[in-house]
Amino acid sequence: MTVHEYAGYLGVVVLVVLAPGPDTVITLQHSVLGGLRGGARAVAGICAASLVQGSAAALGVGVLITGSQPVFTALRWLGAAYLCALGARALWSACRGDGAGWAVDGGGERALRAGFLSNITNPKILALYLSVLPQFLHADSGIAHALLLAYTVAVLGSLWLLCLAVFVHRVRPWLARRAVRRLLDVVAGAALVTFGARLAGD
Repeated sequence: MTVHEYAGYLGVVVLVVLAPGPDTVITLQHSVLGGLRGGARAVAGICAASLVQGSAAALGVGVLITGSQPVFTALRWLGAAYLCALGARALWSACRGDGAGWAVDGGGERALRAGFLSNITNPKILALYLSVLPQFLHADSGIAHALLLAYTVAVLGSLWLLCLAVFVHRVRPWLARRAVRRLLDVVAGAALVTFGARLAGD
């Protein structure tokens, strides 16, 4: 791959990672109560899952998963159920007004686990890798080339989410207010349920 080709690939990746999705909501959630540490833990989980999915796509395992309708459907429904459960929790918290829809242990294992699960159970991430990577691979491209492209997505996506976590950390005192937290619960809950419904409907 030439420098010009890789630059073109980076342009596509930037557009992809800037698009808001479940990972964005999870990062914001865990950055509010857990601060920068909580946000970073969530991003670490997301990055780990993205690396797994990217590796699967680059090594050809992803094709087997997406090619098996039962496996792909099961993964899709699992991801949809997980997102809807998180969304329902946030909406219930908004009704109660106690902020429980946000991570209680934002800086601990819960943030890491939530980040990993939100990404690894989303088959759209794997499908994205399988649709984008082949456009920048040649017939003589090796595994290392495919892995480089896949890991670029994971790294750039993680850097963008870390920037969001830093921003939330700076405005955290304002976001931590009860009224604002309640509004955030509503927005986050609605967003997660919507993402889950779209995932289930695809």
